[in-house]
Amino acid sequence: MSDRITVEELAELMKKAAGVTVAPEELQQQYDSGFDALGIDSLGLLGIVGELENRYGTPMPTDAEKSKTPRQFLELVNSALLAGA
Repeated sequence: MSDRITVEELAELMKKAAGVTVAPEELQQQYDSGFDALGIDSLGLLGIVGELENRYGTPMPTDAEKSKTPRQFLELVNSALLAGA
């Protein structure tokens, strides 16, 4: 398991935790668009954060669920995983 979450993994988590299917390519194109534009609300993000905490056994930054864009989310989460690695 890598210590970085990829766009592909985020797309998979969005489907699993929030029930929103977005192709990784589309997510990459919408990297700086709001999660709301992708159909993810704060509860959906909370679910994604919970999945990640379970998967990696480490708490995610409290700001992660307040992220506005996929880029912001991945930067926060990946820096936390790198710090904890």
